[in-house]
Amino acid sequence: MPSCRSSTKGSHRSGRLDRLGRVSADLEIRPIDLLDDTRLREAERWVGIHADVQRELFGDRGSSWTLEEIRAFHRSEEKLRVARAAWRGDEMVGALDVIMPRADNTSLAVLWLSVDPDHRGRGIGSALLTEAERVGAEHGRSVFNAETEWARGGADVSERFARARGFEIGLTMLRSDLTLPVDRDALGAVLSGVRDDYGFESFVDEMPQEWLEDRAVLQQRMSTDAPSDDLEIEEEVWDADRLWASHERSRASGRRIVETVARHLPSGRLVGFTSVSVSAGEPDLAYQQDTLVLREHRGHGLGLRLKAVNALRLMDELPLVTSVRTWNAASNTHMLAVNRRLGYTVDGYSREWQKPAVMRR
Repeated sequence: MPSCRSSTKGSHRSGRLDRLGRVSADLEIRPIDLLDDTRLREAERWVGIHADVQRELFGDRGSSWTLEEIRAFHRSEEKLRVARAAWRGDEMVGALDVIMPRADNTSLAVLWLSVDPDHRGRGIGSALLTEAERVGAEHGRSVFNAETEWARGGADVSERFARARGFEIGLTMLRSDLTLPVDRDALGAVLSGVRDDYGFESFVDEMPQEWLEDRAVLQQRMSTDAPSDDLEIEEEVWDADRLWASHERSRASGRRIVETVARHLPSGRLVGFTSVSVSAGEPDLAYQQDTLVLREHRGHGLGLRLKAVNALRLMDELPLVTSVRTWNAASNTHMLAVNRRLGYTVDGYSREWQKPAVMRR
């Protein structure tokens, strides 16, 4: 293979669904401007609801975004994002983000929906989902994606709600963590004694300008080469400008980035990459973003070597990081085997759900 699709935490394809209940009479769905500094407390509460759901699911191992990261996404022109909040009187009890790509997949809306755990069973999730579908249809979107998660040993408590609202499972993923530091000698053994036509280069935080054209090709291939199982998604459109803008947006949100590429020495072209990012809000946790080796250069162990080189660089440059988190399609047996060899252990699961075109209902 090797390729893997991450959840955003860095990844922009995920969302949240909650359980169906009765709609309470005092429930109100309102727009919320997450960029308005005069309403900062509301924005913080909106982000906090999403974080509360993560803590409910995973305890102190939940994955959450900072407000600055969310604001960076909402400032971007790459995707249209429409935020809503659910209120019962003066209390915000639910949060919704409708994420709509502009350059590709223009029939798609990705939903990020969370309900305060103390207010379940009152129709809040149902009302927010109805609003999400209304917003999507208003912007010409006919296919809706969302994500559910659960810890290992638990169950997907949102499955019943998702199925009742017409969603179907498109992709099942495993969530895994790698504890740092790892044995440097073991990582070195992966790299030693290999003599072939490939070399490895890394950067911390600032992507070299001379990489942009080749990295844009790799990013575009990531959208189709990574397993997507039954999800209906189109190839994304990437060029150097879009890649640089995405990189700068991550940096502006406070994220640190460590990335390694594989270069085919005879041609001089970049043929593979792996990248991790570290949120300013969680300096001890790195999120494994995309990993890809072009199909025509597979079979040389590049995926394993890329991750080994990047892990060594991460430990050298960001010693506060004590774990790396990644998500992989359950069907991605090659990358799962690579991760097991490196020491990753599965601690949770997620599903990407897709609702077919509303017009076909």
